[in-house]
Amino acid sequence: MLIGIPPLLGPELLFTLRAMGHGDEIAIVDGNYPALEHGRRVIRADGLDLIPVLDAVLQVLPVDDFVPQAIFRSSVKGDPAVIDPVHEEIEAVCTRHAPGSAVVPLAGDTFYGRVKAAHTIIATSEPRLYANVIVRKGVIYPKGNGKP
Repeated sequence: MLIGIPPLLGPELLFTLRAMGHGDEIAIVDGNYPALEHGRRVIRADGLDLIPVLDAVLQVLPVDDFVPQAIFRSSVKGDPAVIDPVHEEIEAVCTRHAPGSAVVPLAGDTFYGRVKAAHTIIATSEPRLYANVIVRKGVIYPKGNGKP
């Protein structure tokens, strides 16, 4: 355990988040997602739902503000216009930790392609369908430059 670090962020995940560079993406996926098939690196988060994992990750990972879109979610049956209740929860967590960063819905194949290119996949036990999100890592600004 560490002071100020959410306890569900284990050593392997903390190492990975720290090792990621600016612009690297991390996918947090539900229990039905084919993580082992799609991932270059997969971290298991068995027994954990997506929302607490996303919340913990966003407590320590800066979201990229160099690009217009840095957070993405999957879509219900490939339709980006459909919003599932889990998507509303994802948006609420992202708004709390990364205000001004929109959560962009992506159709199935586009989302899958982006996950396959991600630095790492965190495979949760989230039972809800379409509960998948990708976050692009930003930078930590030096003190005194006017950025957060």
